[in-house]
Amino acid sequence: MSNGDDEADASDDAEADGSDVTAEELESRLTEAGEALDAASTEADLDDVESSLDDIESDLEAADLPEPDEDDDDAEDPREELEAQLSDLRADLDEQRGPYAEDVVAIVSDAADTVTDSEWTDDGEADAQDAVETFLDESAEFVDHDADTGGDFVAAGDALETVADAIEAESLDPDDDTETIQGLLEAAETLETGLEEAEVWDDLTVQEQLDARGFYDVLTNENRKDFPPEWNAAKLHAEEGNFEQVLFAYDKLGSEFFDGYIVDLLYNLGSDAEPAFDAMHQRAQKRDKGPIEVLGKIGDERATETLHDYIDGDGDPALQKVTLRALGAIGSASSVQPVANRLDADSEEVRSVAARALGLLGDTRAIEPLSNVLKSEDSDSVRASAAWALRQIGTEAALDEAARYTDDRAYLVQAEAEKAASA
Repeated sequence: MSNGDDEADASDDAEADGSDVTAEELESRLTEAGEALDAASTEADLDDVESSLDDIESDLEAADLPEPDEDDDDAEDPREELEAQLSDLRADLDEQRGPYAEDVVAIVSDAADTVTDSEWTDDGEADAQDAVETFLDESAEFVDHDADTGGDFVAAGDALETVADAIEAESLDPDDDTETIQGLLEAAETLETGLEEAEVWDDLTVQEQLDARGFYDVLTNENRKDFPPEWNAAKLHAEEGNFEQVLFAYDKLGSEFFDGYIVDLLYNLGSDAEPAFDAMHQRAQKRDKGPIEVLGKIGDERATETLHDYIDGDGDPALQKVTLRALGAIGSASSVQPVANRLDADSEEVRSVAARALGLLGDTRAIEPLSNVLKSEDSDSVRASAAWALRQIGTEAALDEAARYTDDRAYLVQAEAEKAASA
């Protein structure tokens, strides 16, 4: 093939990919697209303009346009200027489109989620309710629906979803139903703004949240200075049985010192802290030792299944000891075997606590494994714990087993055996 033919083919390729288009031609096409955009009256017209802009953008990317002089700060860059014009036209196109019914549906559905999922303050809930009721009234002017909260905020989310479904079912056309869609859009945006301005708990500081819940109402001028106010208020609420207030502060304050204070407070209340069971059980599932101790004092058997998992295997000895004591305090018959299994633990301290936990459980099924500990355990402290446990079980068979060791080599075991023998 001759050089002439090569040049002709290259010229054809350049023409095909738009690389030989000039800046003047592109600017002229952009002007025409702008005029078409101004004249557009339907979505189809706008689609045609968008297609033209896509073609111009493609040709602009492929165009071999002159580069500005790098040494001249005032030199014009034709590509940059054309890209700016193209960007402006696309922005004008987007602004001219719609409004669309699906935009309204999206806003209303999001609002329904906001109403349902947000944690509103009392004032915030009232404001949100007003925003929803206003939207229900305004939207009814443009689309038929039977959405109604009945004055109950709990129903507000469902009411908004009902309106969203009604709008979607209308199949509103952006050309034929422009005014209807625009009216619905304005109402939806007002709803959105109203919900954004309504107060949720996260808008408040922790102290403001506590104050809004009446947490500090139990304090007087005299007792406010006795402790840090949160500590004293929690104590007073606990004494009055207002555990909802105590647990709200426990959840919100979240400091290590306050958490420890609340755990100690609930621990000392014992079974009276039963209303705090769910909160302590939830914290216990994070293997938090303090709440596990509280569960033991509460004594609710619902905690045992969770706690059994924490003594399975030779994990954290400190966690195992706390859990074994809690299981012993709860006293569930279902804990006998899981606790007895820990008589073979690697840790001497865990074995000792397991033996004592069996004594607290008081189940006669523990007599045999405890007797085996007295016979074969190397650690005298563990053996003493086993003898103590047999005494706690207190049946004749248990006492007889412990009493056999009145002449034991270890004084601690001997002492427990003598108490069993004289029981």
